[in-house]
Amino acid sequence: MTSRDGYQWTDASGLIRGVPSIGVIEPASNINDNNQLYDVIVVGGGYCGLTATRDLALSGLRVCLLEGRDRIGGRSWSTNIGGYPFEMGGTWVSWGQPHVWREISRYDMRDQLECSYDFSQGVNHFSLGSEEGRRTMSHEKADRLITGATLKFVNVDGQHGKQIMPQPHHEFLNPAVRKYDKLSVADRIEQIKDDLSPDELTALQAFVLLSSCAKPEESSFYEFLHWWALCNHDYAYCIEYLIKYKFRGGQSSFAIKFFEEALSTNRLSYAFNSPVAKISDCDSYVELSTRSGQKYKAFRIVSTIPLNVLNDISFDPLLALGKQDAARVGHVNMCAKVHAECRNPELRSWAGVRYPDNKLIYAIADGTTPAGNTHIVAFGANHNPLKPEQDIEQTKRAVTGLVPAHIERLVFHNWVDDEFAKGAWFYPAPGLVTERLDDLRRSQGNILFANSDWAVGWRSFIDGAIEEGARAAKGILDDLRKNLVQPKSSRL
Repeated sequence: MTSRDGYQWTDASGLIRGVPSIGVIEPASNINDNNQLYDVIVVGGGYCGLTATRDLALSGLRVCLLEGRDRIGGRSWSTNIGGYPFEMGGTWVSWGQPHVWREISRYDMRDQLECSYDFSQGVNHFSLGSEEGRRTMSHEKADRLITGATLKFVNVDGQHGKQIMPQPHHEFLNPAVRKYDKLSVADRIEQIKDDLSPDELTALQAFVLLSSCAKPEESSFYEFLHWWALCNHDYAYCIEYLIKYKFRGGQSSFAIKFFEEALSTNRLSYAFNSPVAKISDCDSYVELSTRSGQKYKAFRIVSTIPLNVLNDISFDPLLALGKQDAARVGHVNMCAKVHAECRNPELRSWAGVRYPDNKLIYAIADGTTPAGNTHIVAFGANHNPLKPEQDIEQTKRAVTGLVPAHIERLVFHNWVDDEFAKGAWFYPAPGLVTERLDDLRRSQGNILFANSDWAVGWRSFIDGAIEEGARAAKGILDDLRKNLVQPKSSRL
C-alpha cells in the first residue's frame, strides 16, 4: 500500500510523490453508523493517539480514532523500498527510554532491534567540514572532540549539568534551572567561545543544532540541558539513546502493533483521510466536525494535535489563552531529513558534520541495502533551509557536500510543508517550555490535550508520545469515573 506522503527519487524514475508503507490503513474507515455517540474520540494516529486509543479500548470504552493522513505513525513512520526500510521521521529507540521499552517488551519485539552504525568495516572515519575546508579523523578522535566541547557547553554548575538538572523527568525540582531557559544556544556559545578551538566550535554547533535543527539564536539552551540530563549527562549515552538502535522492519512495524491490538477489541471505530476542522464542547458531550462536513460526537475527546498545528483548528469555546499563545509562538524545528542510498559500500563506517555552509549539517551511515549500497541519513537546519523536493540537484549537492558519494536513490518527507506537522520533532525557542508547558498539558472542559511536544520526559521523542498517550487514557478514565459518566460499552 502506498501513502500519499513522502518522496523518492532515482535517475530512472525521477521524483515520485508517495511511498509504500505498512502504516497505510485500508479500508480507510470501518464506520457504518455516523450518528453514534462514542465514549471517546481520539484525534490523531501518531504514537500518542495510538497509545490512548489502545488503552481506552482495552478498558472497555467505545473509541473513535480520526486521522487526517492515510496512515498511522504521525511524525514517526517508515517506508519499505526494495526490501529496505527508510525512516521518514522518528527512528531510534533505546531501553533508556522507559515507555518505549515497555511497549517493545509488550509486543515481544526486543529481537527486532539492530544497530544503525557499524564502524568495523569500510573507511571508518569521521568528516569534519566548515567554511575553512573538510578533513577526516577517526571516530575515537571525533568523540573526544565533541565530548570535550559539549562538556564545556553544559558546564553551568561545575558538574556538567548534574546539579541544576538531576532529575530530568521532574525538571522544575530545582528552580535555579529555569533561568537557563532565557538563554539561546547562541547565547551560551557566546559565553564559552574563548574556551573553544575552531574544531570544537564547528563540532559543537553541528551536534547541538542536530537537536533543534534551527538557528542557534532560536534554540533553547535549557531544552538541550534537558536532553543532556535524559542521556545521563554523558555524550556516550547521547549516542546510545538517540541514534544507535532502530527497528529492523522500520517504525511502522512497531506502530501497527498498537493499532491492531486496539482493533482486536472490537471497540474501535476509525476514519483516516479525515482532517479535523472544528471541535465544539457542548458541556455534556463534544462534537467534532471534519473538513468534509462529517460530524462525530463523544463524551470526551483526546486531542493529539501537534503544537505548530493547534491554532489551525477551530475550538468552541476558544482555546485557553496560554494554549493559543504557545501555539502562536510554536516550536522552531524545521528539519530536513534526507535518506541517500549510495553506491559506496566503504561508507558503511562513515559519519560527519559540516557547518554552517552546507544545507545538510550532520549525517551518518545507517545501514546496507539489499543491493549492497550504503544508506546515509542526513539532517539539515533552518539556518540554511532545504526543501528537498523543490530542487533535487540542490538536494544531491547538499548530500555530497557532506559525504563524497555516488547517489542511487533519495527518500524523504518534507515535514516543514506537511500541513499536519508544520515542522519536525518539537524543539522550543527560549522561554517556551518554562512559561507554557503547564498550559499545554492542562485539559479544557471535556477535551484532554496530549502530545509528545509537551511530555515531561522524552519530550519530542516516541517515548514522550507514548508517555502522553498513557497519561491521556488514564486522565479520561479518571474523569469519567469522577463524573459518573456511564460509557456505552461497559461500566467503570
